[in-house]
Amino acid sequence: MPTLELSTNVKITDPKKFALEFSKVDDIIFSADILKKPELYITVKYVYNETLTFQGTFDPAFTMTVYSLDNLNEEANEMYSKAFFGFFMEKLGIPGDRGYITFIDPGRAFIGHKSTTFAKIFGK
Repeated sequence: MPTLELSTNVKITDPKKFALEFSKVDDIIFSADILKKPELYITVKYVYNETLTFQGTFDPAFTMTVYSLDNLNEEANEMYSKAFFGFFMEKLGIPGDRGYITFIDPGRAFIGHKSTTFAKIFGK
């Protein structure tokens, strides 16, 4: 875990390639490196949404939710925002004023994995 759920009105030619690139950029594990989590736990979900509006237009825009355990806070989220907004500008042409990122730490007891929860895997 983390899970990155991206919804955008920018149609990507090869969504599978983009999702992998979002995890790895030129052999640098982008999301894993940014979030300081092993790629083993990174999940990326890309959804094309042609009806996504932002500021009353269909110009390129996005919403993203980042679910991650134990590493979300005001200072870290500022750093994550800078990195993700930069990536979206470079790869999707979406300016920084055309999207939102929501950061959620659901708590270890509320994420299931391997028939248990992260609370049991890593402790409370």
